Amino acid sequence: MGIESYVVVHNIAKRHNVGTLARSATAFGVSELILVGRRDFNSFGSHGSTSHVRFRHFHSLREARDFLKERDCDICGVEIADGALAVNEHPFKKSTAFLLGNEGTGLSAKELEICDFFVYIPQYGCGTASLNVTVAASIVLHHFGVWAGFSERSRDGNKFIVAEKPVNQGKRNYGPETAAAIAKERESRREDASNGFFDESGIETSSANLLGPMFEDE
Repeated sequence: MGIESYVVVHNIAKRHNVGTLARSATAFGVSELILVGRRDFNSFGSHGSTSHVRFRHFHSLREARDFLKERDCDICGVEIADGALAVNEHPFKKSTAFLLGNEGTGLSAKELEICDFFVYIPQYGCGTASLNVTVAASIVLHHFGVWAGFSERSRDGNKFIVAEKPVNQGKRNYGPETAAAIAKERESRREDASNGFFDESGIETSSANLLGPMFEDE
């Protein structure tokens, strides 16, 4: 198996960011977008790209970590943490999953624990303390693609060629619905609500925009 990249999404503050993350994921060759915890995310901003990236769901970070380690994959936290290296130094060694923190609070203690190393994005201006999560993901994924030697997509005029939409996305790949898993997800929802996570701030949330149909079974 060649070099692959993954994106792990956990406790993103605005769930419509998953749609724009999917768009960046398809642009930079991500193999799978892994959702941890809540799975009722919004595909707003994806511009149809959710048809071209595989989604996978886990109830806990531990389950996601175990899945990635089975695939001999490093987990890289995108965070200005102790020992973090500038992403433009390309400190990668093999297939890597990028864990992105909450936009307001960054990576939590539990998220930091599962990371093998950290990268940060150098800034050169003085007007902001951090970047939008999708902007940060795009920069990091582009650097990884350069390091990994991913082949550039063919172009047609001033646009890149979009692949044909897959005929069948398959069945949903949800974490197992055990009683403990359901209780864990409900507890996570309460915790997220108390911390102000998933504030939609007027973003459309109809069921037509949810990403549930994108998942596939193991």
